Amino acid sequence: MKKIFTGIIEEIGILKRINRASRSFQIEIEASKVLEDVKLGDSIAINGVCLTVTSFNATSFTADVMPETVDHTNLKHLYPGSQVNLERALRIGDRLGGHLVQGHVDAVGTILQKQKLDIAIIYRIQAPVDLLQYIVPKGSIAIDGISLTVVDVFPDSFTISLIPHTAHLTILGKKSPGDSVNLESDIIGRYVKRLMTVKESEKQKELSAGFLAENGFI
Repeated sequence: MKKIFTGIIEEIGILKRINRASRSFQIEIEASKVLEDVKLGDSIAINGVCLTVTSFNATSFTADVMPETVDHTNLKHLYPGSQVNLERALRIGDRLGGHLVQGHVDAVGTILQKQKLDIAIIYRIQAPVDLLQYIVPKGSIAIDGISLTVVDVFPDSFTISLIPHTAHLTILGKKSPGDSVNLESDIIGRYVKRLMTVKESEKQKELSAGFLAENGFI
């Protein structure tokens, strides 16, 4: 069964230890809230990446980071002392405070600008073109696991607005231009895009067949 998150960060953890292999590594994260009911095999999102708890004690837990995750997320930039966003997987009956987040990072973006606007912080984030097609103004996106609302979309980037509460309780508020962020687009947008693509393909086939029949080719 797929694990689902809401993009509401529960706490900021601290990376205690990282054991690197040739292409993968194991991390130990110091935490408190996410350990309250933890069990072996539980899923915890670390900076928006769904990882499995392989061991734990009263103050920390460990997780393995596979080569695929190393290659396609910003977890490869972690070092002892790094702060990370943590969220436990959604349980049946929990309130959905953000949006549906899978913990599967689509791409790594780069913060281009950080600007204060009254009490809010506006971030402009560079993203791959193939990911931007799923990002729409007023739509949802997960940035380092945080459920956020898109303000505007540009050919190479998009903007989001961070309120003081979120800036204080997540690591995004501490990041600056040049820093990397994990990006996960809204799964609903992906399904809509897929449905539209399939229907358009079917429509083209029908039109092509009709055209051929009408003109005596079939």
